[in-house]
Amino acid sequence: MNSDGSNSGGKRRENRAKIVKKLASGEDDSRNNKASKRRREGKATDDDSEPPVKKVASTETTRIEQVKTSDSYLSKTRFDQFPLSPLSLKAIEDAGFKTMTFVQEATLPIILKGKDVLAKAKTGTGKTVAYLLPSIEAVIKSPPVSGDTRRPQIIVLVVCPTRELACQAAAEAKTLLKYHSSIGVDVVIGGTKLRAEQRRMAKRPCRILVATPGRLIDHIDNTNGFASRLRGVKVLVLDEADHLLDMGFRSDIERIITRVPKKRQTFLFSATVPEEVRQICHVALKQDHEFVNCVQEGSDETHQEVTQMYMIASLDRHFSLIYMLLKRHIADNVDYKVIIFCTAAMVTRLVANLLDQLSLNVREIHSRKPQGYRTRVSDEFRKSKNIILVTSDLSARGVDYPDVSLIVQMGLPSDRKQYIHRLGRTGREGKEGEGVLLLAPWEEYFLSSVKDLPITKSSLPPVNPKEVKKVKKALSQVDMTIKEAAYQAWLGYYKCQEKIARDTTRLVELANEFSRSMGLSIPPAIPANVLDKMGLKDVPGLRAAPGFDENK
Repeated sequence: MNSDGSNSGGKRRENRAKIVKKLASGEDDSRNNKASKRRREGKATDDDSEPPVKKVASTETTRIEQVKTSDSYLSKTRFDQFPLSPLSLKAIEDAGFKTMTFVQEATLPIILKGKDVLAKAKTGTGKTVAYLLPSIEAVIKSPPVSGDTRRPQIIVLVVCPTRELACQAAAEAKTLLKYHSSIGVDVVIGGTKLRAEQRRMAKRPCRILVATPGRLIDHIDNTNGFASRLRGVKVLVLDEADHLLDMGFRSDIERIITRVPKKRQTFLFSATVPEEVRQICHVALKQDHEFVNCVQEGSDETHQEVTQMYMIASLDRHFSLIYMLLKRHIADNVDYKVIIFCTAAMVTRLVANLLDQLSLNVREIHSRKPQGYRTRVSDEFRKSKNIILVTSDLSARGVDYPDVSLIVQMGLPSDRKQYIHRLGRTGREGKEGEGVLLLAPWEEYFLSSVKDLPITKSSLPPVNPKEVKKVKKALSQVDMTIKEAAYQAWLGYYKCQEKIARDTTRLVELANEFSRSMGLSIPPAIPANVLDKMGLKDVPGLRAAPGFDENK
C-alpha cells in the first residue's frame, strides 16, 4: 500500500507494533513443542512458474496476467474506486495509503464478485491487505449477531504458518477496523497459554480470527463451543500457502477445511505455486477459482532493487568476516538495519552473543525463545533503526520489517526458495537493499541453484590482524554451553543436507572445523542418544557423552 509520506508510514508501523504487542504474549507451552515435532523440513520443490496469460473464459481456473509498467510495486488505482465501506476507506486514509499495490488492484475486483482466488505475488507487495479488505466487507454484509451473543459465529478465518505472521496480519486487521468498532479481531497462536486464549475469546468474542494451524486445532479439540463458531465462516484465507505446506501442515489444513462450511469464499495467497499448492487448491478452492499471477513471465524472483553478492571463505574466517561486513555497512549507512540469518537456533544464539560481546546493538529471534520475548524483540526491531537482528528462519517469510538495509545469510540456505524468501526481507515497498551470502568452499555447490539470479561474487576484504584478534577475544568470552549447543545444532543441520551428509566422516571433519572456528581445539561431546538419532554413532572424530540431552 502507498503512503503519502514517511511520517505517516512510520506512524502506521508504530501503531501496528503496539497492536502486535497486545495481541501476542506469554510463555511457550507443550503444544508448541508438539507442533514443532509435527513440522517437517520442507523439500525443495521447483516452482513450475506457469506463464500467465490474458483472461480467458473457462469452466475451471481463469488465469490473469498482471502487467506492470514499471519496477514499482504500486499501481495508480485508488481504493475509493472500489465499492468499499466508507469507514474502511476512512481507516485507509488515516493510515496514509493513497493507491493500491498491483496484487491488491488485481485481486480486489475478483474477490468482491464472490470468486475464489489463488494469488501468486512476491513478498512485500501488500498481500495481507489484499485479503483483509474484502474480508472485512464480508463481515459488514453478514447479518447481526443473533442467538448466543457470547459465542458469535466467526465470519473470517485467516490461517498463517507462523506466530509472527499471524500477529502481523491481526495487527493489520486492527488498523483497517479502526472505525468498525463492532467488529472484533483476535489471534490464537502456539507459544501462548491455551487457557488464556480461551478466557480472552469468551470475554471479547471476535468475528475475524487469525490463527496458526496447530493452535487452531487445539481450540477445535479443547475449547467449548469453538467448533460450532467455525460453522459461520464465510471467508477462509490461507496466507503464505506454500510455506504452510513446506512446514508440514497439510493434514492440519485439510482438517481445518472440513470444519468450515463448504459454502464459503476462499483465498490462497502464495509467493510460489509448486505442485503441492496446486493440490491443496483442489481441496480448498472452487473449480472456477481464478489464478492471479502478479509475477511477470521472465521477471526476477527477487526484487530488482536488491544487490546480491556472495563470498566464499573457510569457516575459520566467517566470524571475523561477519564483523568486518557489519562495521563497513554501519559506517556507510546512517540508518542501518541488518538481519543475519543463521542455519539453526543455537547457531543464532552463538552469533548474537558474539556480536553482543563486540559491543554491537544486536537482538536475537529463534525457536528456543518464548513467544512473548520474540514478540517484544520483533516489535522493537520493526520500530528501530541502527540495530541488528540475528535470527533463524522464523523471520524468513512474510514478516514486515520496514527499511532493512542489509541481509546476511551465514551458511548454506536449506534450498533456493529459502534463499529468496530470506532476501525478501529487504528491498520491500520498492526500496533498495543489499544481500550477502557467506559460504564455505564446500558449500559452493549451492550457487548452481541460484545461477539465474543476479548474484555476483564479491572479493574478500584483506585480513585485518587487529580485527581478527578482537573477534577471537570476543569468542573466548562467549559461554561454553552456548558453543556446545551451537556445535551440536550445526552438526544436526548439515546432517540433513544430502550432498554434505553422504560422507559422514567428512561431515564430522567439517563440524570439527566449525568447532575450531569458535576457538575450541577439542570438539564438545554430544550425548550418545543424540548421536544415535543422528545416525552418527561411532563415526571417527566425534566425542560421545553419557546420558541424554536435556533439550531433546
